[in-house]
Formats: sequence, C-alpha cells, structure tokens
Amino acid sequence: MKKQTDSLTSLLAEIRACQLCVAHLQDGPRPVLQASTSSRLLIVSQAPGRKVHTTGIPFNDVSGDRLRHWLGVDRETFYDAKRIAIVPMGFCFPGSGRSGDLPPRPECAPAWHPRLLPLLKQVQLTLAIGQYAQAGVLGEQRGVSLTETMQAWRKHLAHGVLPLPHPSPRNQLWLKRNPWFEAELLPVLRERIKHVL
Repeated sequence: MKKQTDSLTSLLAEIRACQLCVAHLQDGPRPVLQASTSSRLLIVSQAPGRKVHTTGIPFNDVSGDRLRHWLGVDRETFYDAKRIAIVPMGFCFPGSGRSGDLPPRPECAPAWHPRLLPLLKQVQLTLAIGQYAQAGVLGEQRGVSLTETMQAWRKHLAHGVLPLPHPSPRNQLWLKRNPWFEAELLPVLRERIKHVL
C-alpha cells in the first residue's frame, strides 16, 4: 500500500506541475484536483471555474455548495481526499467564452486519467458530473443528450457510476423541467454516499 501511496503522491506532484496546455490557457495553468489511495468516492467533473482557479480549491463556489447539498455532506467531508477524490476532465480553468466557461482542454484527461484512475483502487462509486465527464466516464453508454443519460441513471448506477447534471446555477431550468431528479435520484444518491463514506 505504501508503494501505491508513494506512486500517487509522485503523480499528483507531476500533475500539479503540468504545462501541457499552457499555450491555450488564458489564465495560465493551475491544475486543481484531490485524490488519495483510500478515496472511496470519485467525482469526475468538467473543469475548474475562475473562482476555483483563483483559490486552488475544487468546487469552492456556488456549484460546490449545491453539489455538497445534493450529496448531503459538509465541507470537511467533501475536502477529505482520504474519502473523496475529485478528478476533472480538465485540471485547469480553460478560460471564458461567449456563453460561459470553455470546455475542458482535450489534452488533459488522455494524458493523466489512464495513470491516475488505476491508483484509486478503493473507489466504490463514481459520479460523472456534466456532459464532458459523462462522455469521458460512460463513453458509448451515455445517451445522446444529458437528459437521456440522466434518465438511465439506474442502469449506470448498477455499474458503479451515477451521472449528475452540473450543479451550476445555469442548470436551474433543467432542474425545473426534470423534477424527478430531486424527487427520485437525490434520495438514492444520499443513501449511497452514506454507505460509501
């Protein structure tokens, strides 16, 4: 186990020093993630936003507040890497576009996920948050839309993956149009989180 922990510590240092996308990042590189060999919950998200880039703390924004509410966990639990790993598809803030943040840089996940994820051997549940994470985690198993993927949540959960919409305030309309998410999925999610953690 010590060898595995040393390998992860070394890899995390390598990731945090990454310059792979430096030429494409408006605000420069600042990889933001957390992980431990003992993490039991894996949150695969999209990419840090500007506030997360500034603080260096994953989900340290209103999206994070909503996500912690969905999970039924406090900040102390959420930021305990021994319990929860947070591994975005893109580790750095990709910059802003006309309608919000740009997509995660396409170089990031292929460069790092194949080396990082196999070291997280204690993970019992993976949350795939947002379309980019669902594409990366579920691949061809995802639906043609976020809604279609979400509607098949029970099928995905049977394989240890639970897709979630992004908890951004921008998704308020989706949440209003899909009341089953809070009525049916969230209670199951919270119960599973209690069991996993």
